[in-house]
Amino acid sequence: MGRLTAIVLGSAGGGGYPQWNCLCPACRLAWDGDKRVKPRSQASLAVSADAEHWTLINASPDLRAQLIATPQLQPRGEARGSPIAAVVLTGAEIDQVAGLLTLRERAPFALFATAQTLATLNANPIFGVLAADVVTREAVAPEKPFSLPGGLSAELFAVPGKVPLYLEDGAPAPALDDGSTVGAEIVCGSRRLAYVPGAAAMTPALHQRLAKADVVLFDATLFDDDEMIAAGVGEKTGRRMGHMPLSGEGGSLAALAELPARRILTHVNNTNPILIEGSPERRKVEALGFEVAEDGMEIVL
Repeated sequence: MGRLTAIVLGSAGGGGYPQWNCLCPACRLAWDGDKRVKPRSQASLAVSADAEHWTLINASPDLRAQLIATPQLQPRGEARGSPIAAVVLTGAEIDQVAGLLTLRERAPFALFATAQTLATLNANPIFGVLAADVVTREAVAPEKPFSLPGGLSAELFAVPGKVPLYLEDGAPAPALDDGSTVGAEIVCGSRRLAYVPGAAAMTPALHQRLAKADVVLFDATLFDDDEMIAAGVGEKTGRRMGHMPLSGEGGSLAALAELPARRILTHVNNTNPILIEGSPERRKVEALGFEVAEDGMEIVL
């Protein structure tokens, strides 16, 4: 059994950083070329145990650029071939599935997701470009282990969340544990990595799961729940969007404080001041023992 290697392909929330149409304070620094900030693409992760067979966790809209930036995922073989052997989805949001359309050139791989997420894909004919004779779709029940190419095993687990924005009808409260949002646990021997790019709240079951991991990559969309409202770039709180904030009562910094795992913050929205090296918010999360994910970050267990 090899070692589990994970590569952060993208570490930003939907829209990336800087967001193409945004001049919030953090984005303005990026547009101005400020050295305290680094551009980030939309969140995704690649994992492997043998450096030959790679699994993507989510396929972001930025996937093509991410593949170009990641030698381990570039073509192999005499004519056509790819080390991407599988894709695992943690939901059906646009920033989790749009990159699947990049993988449409008849390269074989397995697609794993909950039945609910697969039903959403199946209902949209555009995803028919992933030809059924080369891309197998495997429905995975939460809490049921399944095998990934190259010797890894995995489980999906329930995470409080909500249906994708484009499927909302009205203004629903985040739905708990209904399959709309899951996390992914990747296992290599005795080593465990948990990937949770979206979470509306921390439940005892979720905390218990994360406490068993060696590395946790967790949702850091907003620092403050009303951050986008205060910046004048949105009308929704983080929790309304299905993301618990980092700060405050019930925030993820407090919820994850006692975990023994290496804790890495990912899916960082363009308004979040932790993107700015040396900011008070960045210093706070680092003082608490958290890392802030960057594109290209490599994690070896």
